[in-house]
Amino acid sequence: MKTLNENELSGQVIGLAIDVHKSLGPGLLESAYQECLFYKLTQSGLFVEKEKPMPLVYENVKLECGYRIDLLVEKKLVIEVKSVDALNDIHLAQTLTYLKLGEFKLGLLINFNTVLLKGGIKRIINGYH
Repeated sequence: MKTLNENELSGQVIGLAIDVHKSLGPGLLESAYQECLFYKLTQSGLFVEKEKPMPLVYENVKLECGYRIDLLVEKKLVIEVKSVDALNDIHLAQTLTYLKLGEFKLGLLINFNTVLLKGGIKRIINGYH
């Protein structure tokens, strides 16, 4: 099977997230969307890690600070799942922190609490990679 780059993966993930949203609609807990998206991604043959611990390295020491990536797809695409009234700067900052800590290039911040999922998806690029 061909290895997909971050952009190809993000397209596939967005398509599956839209399927989940069409099925469930808005208004559920983040955990419900996360579980359903995890299921759809693994069913499609992708390698997905759920609640992936992300240590902070400070002065050459790895520290467990409780950071966890909701979903990490193929060890390169960060997925942060939300179910909130509106995405705000703290959600963007959280996703960017995961990109920086893990030295990942691309992340998707997906807010399932929207009428149309398309309006709840933000692509976040790590400019420091």
